[in-house]
Amino acid sequence: MNPASQKQNLLGLPQGGLEALLAEFGEKPYRARQLLQWLHQRGAADFESMTDLPKKLRERLETAAVIDGPTLMSEKVSADGTVKWLFLSGAGQAVETVFIPEAARGTLCISSQVGCALDCAFCATGAQGFNRNLTTAEIVGQVNHANRTLPRRSNGEAAITNVVFMGMGEPLANYRNLRPAIELLISDHAYGLSRRRVTVSTSGIVPQIDKLGDECNVSLAVSLHAPNDALRNRLVPINRVHPIAELLDACWRYADKHARRFITFEYVMLRGVNDGTQHAEQLADLLNNKPAKVNLIPFNPFPGNEFKRSSRDTIEHFQNRLRARGLVATTRKTRGDDIDAACGQLAGKVKDRIRVRLSEKNSRVVSA
Repeated sequence: MNPASQKQNLLGLPQGGLEALLAEFGEKPYRARQLLQWLHQRGAADFESMTDLPKKLRERLETAAVIDGPTLMSEKVSADGTVKWLFLSGAGQAVETVFIPEAARGTLCISSQVGCALDCAFCATGAQGFNRNLTTAEIVGQVNHANRTLPRRSNGEAAITNVVFMGMGEPLANYRNLRPAIELLISDHAYGLSRRRVTVSTSGIVPQIDKLGDECNVSLAVSLHAPNDALRNRLVPINRVHPIAELLDACWRYADKHARRFITFEYVMLRGVNDGTQHAEQLADLLNNKPAKVNLIPFNPFPGNEFKRSSRDTIEHFQNRLRARGLVATTRKTRGDDIDAACGQLAGKVKDRIRVRLSEKNSRVVSA
């Protein structure tokens, strides 16, 4: 990844951006569709290989633009088939991307920032601090690399069927670059994913949830992790800015904008912290009779963290209590433990530059 490049990196341009660039060259809009297909479906690494483009246009692109994909530092493959890539992001920084293969789907978990400023108490990324936002090209470049290198499925389709913004960083704190990345993911001329198969996960930046709902019809996941404000203030500090009632109101507004769209609430299971019967009942009180489903996540320990994973029996009991109250509740299967690729473990290599300081009345999250 080379965010400092002086040329336009075409991996980060959706169709409208490519059309504008090509219009400067006197080219018709359909050339943008051809370019998108070469870049994102065929995985072209240079302009010379784009043989259905005029030679003059290829030469012009060579002088004005680049195809600058991620620089791979390492690739690790888990015993369960999970793949984790570590990509350079400049100045000694790195981000992580994870592919999770399953029989009926292949999910790519991508990063949106180098580190994270929100400092959730149980997250390895937050413990590393925050350096900067990824560009759109850096976000999409993760998908591009995986799409080019992973073998196709047995039915001949691409390995990636779902993309989730659940890697390093808070996606809605990088909204300016998130939105065009989503546009490329759902474009029929790029990755062609269904909107329901693209999921943005947020810790709860309410104004940006509303903006996402107005501008992007994709799936929304919310990192809730606690059923009351006192506990969530401790686990997810952004709650001091946008408490649970405000957050849930934004979620229901989002659901109302998109018919039959459920909101997924992620809930990491922490032993003796948020996993009691009383917590399950409080959570059910919040979500019952709402367009909500709960994804329970067994905590994945990492060095220097105080928390422990809830027992299997505790998680099962918690899930059963939610189901008894009429909620859809599932437990996420832990994948990639042996390569530190499981949920909450992604840390990359981050030199902390800034952390968000939160208070009850005077705080903000920088959201572009």
